[in-house]
Amino acid sequence: MPRSNRIRTEQTRSDLLAAARKLFTEQGYNDTATPDIVAAAGVTRGALYHHFEDKKALFRAVVEREAQAVADTIDAGSSATTDARAALIEGGKAFLAAMAEPGRTRLLLLDGPAVLGRAEMDAIDARNGARTLHEGLADAVRQGAMPDDLPLEAITALLSAAFDRAALTIDAGANEAVYAQALERLVSSLFAPR
Repeated sequence: MPRSNRIRTEQTRSDLLAAARKLFTEQGYNDTATPDIVAAAGVTRGALYHHFEDKKALFRAVVEREAQAVADTIDAGSSATTDARAALIEGGKAFLAAMAEPGRTRLLLLDGPAVLGRAEMDAIDARNGARTLHEGLADAVRQGAMPDDLPLEAITALLSAAFDRAALTIDAGANEAVYAQALERLVSSLFAPR
């Protein structure tokens, strides 16, 4: 494909994702129609179906991009230290900051599971946010900062659920500092006494 066609194709896809994200976050998945998405993106309906099988496939692509953005923020926020406890705590703060992006909680924690199903959302999370959490916990075990008999898969799932619940509660208006402190204490409780 000539360079100019590839650039146009990438731009069309990017425009569709941006328009869809805006409408999905403002109206929700069920109340967003594909004609509204193509109008907002300034493309044809044919262009939509060239890039995405259907509205659900477009939604999945939006959700995957959002989940990747959250993981990137966590990775950046926790990479400044090699101390496992500090990395997990900074990663948790980065998660809350990433989830404060308007509409993200709706996409990843409300509409995502409703539209794509719990299993698919778990798989997306396992490649992104839950991956960063699992890696942080595994590092703590390798460093000897956490007991090596912790069931890491279960701990990852439970902590991930706690972080998600905090994000939902903060999105609904709760005090972020209170939840950040509670999550820090929860994470710290897993570490062996110093």
